[in-house]
Amino acid sequence: MNIVNIMWAGGAPYVSVHKVHQQILSHAAPGASVSSWLLQGQGSCCNDGATREWQLSQRLLKGRHLWRLLRPWMRSRFRKALVKGGTQVLLLDGLGVSRLVLPALRRLPGVRATVVFHGKTRLHRGDIALLRSFDAPQVKLVAVSKTLAANLQQDLGVPVQVLRSALEPSGFRKALLSREAARQVLGLPLKRGPILGAVGRLVDSKGFDNLLDAFAQARQQRPDMHLVILGEGNQRSVLESRIQALGLETSVTLQGHCRQMSTLYRAFDWVLIPSRSEGLGLVLQEAVMADVPVLCSELPVFREQLGEAGCYVRVGDVAAWGQAIVESVALDGSQVAQAQCQALAPEQAWQRFSQISSDLLGES
Repeated sequence: MNIVNIMWAGGAPYVSVHKVHQQILSHAAPGASVSSWLLQGQGSCCNDGATREWQLSQRLLKGRHLWRLLRPWMRSRFRKALVKGGTQVLLLDGLGVSRLVLPALRRLPGVRATVVFHGKTRLHRGDIALLRSFDAPQVKLVAVSKTLAANLQQDLGVPVQVLRSALEPSGFRKALLSREAARQVLGLPLKRGPILGAVGRLVDSKGFDNLLDAFAQARQQRPDMHLVILGEGNQRSVLESRIQALGLETSVTLQGHCRQMSTLYRAFDWVLIPSRSEGLGLVLQEAVMADVPVLCSELPVFREQLGEAGCYVRVGDVAAWGQAIVESVALDGSQVAQAQCQALAPEQAWQRFSQISSDLLGES
C-alpha cells in the first residue's frame, strides 16, 4: 500500500493540522509506504517517510487571475507524480488541497482519497460540485468533529464522516514535563500567584485580543495572576500594542512558538481557550489530558467534548470572561480537571479514532 499525505503548507502555524494527519497515518497497515507532499513551505511533515516540497507560489495555489490558466499544467504534474509513485491512497488536507488535487484523480480511478476538514470553511458553488462529482468509494469526506461534520453535510448534501481527532493518551502523558520543569523552560518562577496559559496561533479566530482585555479586568481583583500565550502569528504586533496599552507588560508573556509545546501544559494552573470558532480545538484535549482545567468559549465543538464538565463563557464577552477567570482560579482546579478528563474519555476517543483511521487507510 502506497499512501501520499498532501498538506497545504509546512511550518509552525500548521503544527496542529500536521499533528492530526500524523495520528491518522500512524494507523497505516504494517509495511505500507507513507510519504508526504508540502505544496508550499518546507520542512519535515507528518511521518518518518520522505517529504516532497513542491515550493508552489501562493498565487498559483490560489489560482487567481491569469495564474488559473496554469492549474491544468500543475494537475498534470501531480498526476504523473502519483502514477510514478504507484500511489493507491491519498490523505488530503482540507478544501484548498482538494481543489488542486482532486481533479487529477478523474483519470486515476484506482486512487482513493480521504479529504480531512479541520475547520469551518467557505464552500463555493464549484467546490460543492467538485466534492459531489466523485463516488464515495473513491473520495471520502471526514471532519474532525461531529459539529463540523454536521455543518459540512448540510452545505454539501453528501455524507461527511466524523473522525473526531484524538491523541494517543499514554504517549502524550509520558512526554509531559513536570510543573517545575515546564516552568523552568518558560522562564517562570516556581512560586507565585496563578499562572494562566493560552495556546494557539496568534490570529483573529483565537480571540486573544479579547482575552487580554478580560485578563486586565480580572487582575483588578487578582493582581497576582500571570498570563502566558504560546504561539506565533500575524497578530503579534496587535497583541503587543494591546499589552502596552493595558499596562500588562509585567503580567503577560507572549512566549512565541516553542518546540515541543505540547509538553508544557503543566506549567499552568488553568488553560484559557477564548476562540471565536474552532473545528475541534486540540488544545482543549491536550490541556485536559495534562490534568490542567480548561476555561473555554461557549462553542458547540467544545460542548461536544466536555459536556456538562466544561467551564464555558460566551464568545467575545470581555466582562464575562474577566469574571470567569477570577472565579476559576478560586476553584479546586484538580477536581475540575478530573471531571473534564472523565467527560473527554481520552482512551475511548483514541480507540474510535484508531478504528476509523485504519479503515480509511486500509484496503478498499
